[in-house]
Amino acid sequence: MKVQNLINSESFITGVPDSQLAPLCSYILNTRGVCSSHIIAANEGNCVGLAAGYYLATGKVPFVYLQNSGIGNIVNPVTSLINDKVYGIPCVFIIGWRGEPGTKDEPQHIYQGMITEEILKVLDIDTFIISPDTTDKEVAKQMEKWQPRFEAGKSAAFLVRKGALQCDEKVKYKNDYTLTREEAIEHITKIAGEDIIVSTTGKTSRELFEIRESRGQSHKYDFLTVGSMGHSSSIALGIALNKPNTKIWCIDGDGAALMHMGAMAVIGAQKPRNLIHIVINNSAHESVGGMPTVASQIDFPKIAQGCGYLNTCSADNLETLTAALERAKSGKELSFIEVKAAIGSRPDLGRPTTTPRENKGAFMNYLKELK
Repeated sequence: MKVQNLINSESFITGVPDSQLAPLCSYILNTRGVCSSHIIAANEGNCVGLAAGYYLATGKVPFVYLQNSGIGNIVNPVTSLINDKVYGIPCVFIIGWRGEPGTKDEPQHIYQGMITEEILKVLDIDTFIISPDTTDKEVAKQMEKWQPRFEAGKSAAFLVRKGALQCDEKVKYKNDYTLTREEAIEHITKIAGEDIIVSTTGKTSRELFEIRESRGQSHKYDFLTVGSMGHSSSIALGIALNKPNTKIWCIDGDGAALMHMGAMAVIGAQKPRNLIHIVINNSAHESVGGMPTVASQIDFPKIAQGCGYLNTCSADNLETLTAALERAKSGKELSFIEVKAAIGSRPDLGRPTTTPRENKGAFMNYLKELK
């Protein structure tokens, strides 16, 4: 179905991008951009809060888009804020169904895909599945059917299958930086040597895996956070505190760092001397299509400094980055490095050929050798 028939031009919409909802994201950016009626939020719970505020101010039903992996982030505000047993604030969720049973997908999506419908049912969110053959009339009819739910302060969701949405125009995302993320990761791995690396979800972990493959190196040094976006820095902190004599490098992304930025405050309070937190900032949710984040409008090093990181800096070229990495490597204090990078990756970028369980096993065996 055409995405323009899913939401009207006057509807308020907020969300966190999903590759399966790319046609919807392209349509919204082409017609509105990022503005007061379309906000790309830090995380899905943030979306529900924004939607609630919109409803309270206008009395109109808001829309929230997300990947089903983000359902976990909406559980608290859905159950303790907008539920009809609390404030009774209606909302329409548009959810990309990754890992749908019977379809091939990545390991981190399989279980989530299996339980998506069940979770929505438990949350009392009535669900209508949009398939490639769903018509505009069927969607319009469903919206009419849901009106009594909305009036009763209840929510509903469109669960979107792969290939179900269509948009005539795609958006090409870019910024003014020239250093690529893969180049940055190559330099990080060279300087890190046999240190531990925890990499964030998406293309960062995919590129790290392929760099090791191209060099014939073991993957035992790396923990690839293939799911749980925004939590790689917390994983790295947990390792750093328990392996105090080993350097721990966390390669994070701007979207991931924004999603759970409170982790930086916890890291700063603990001040592990062996942790180096790197945020590769291309100001985009590139792994799910490239929609912008607010990272171009904030100062990550100042935020890190305010959270208690002792050594903070930013780099946008290899010379500056190399100096920052070497300083952090030789230093004995909590460090933060922002890497300003271009949007884009190799068209032939592959995916890890080992399973998450195999990655965990090799990684833990290596950790046992370290102090």
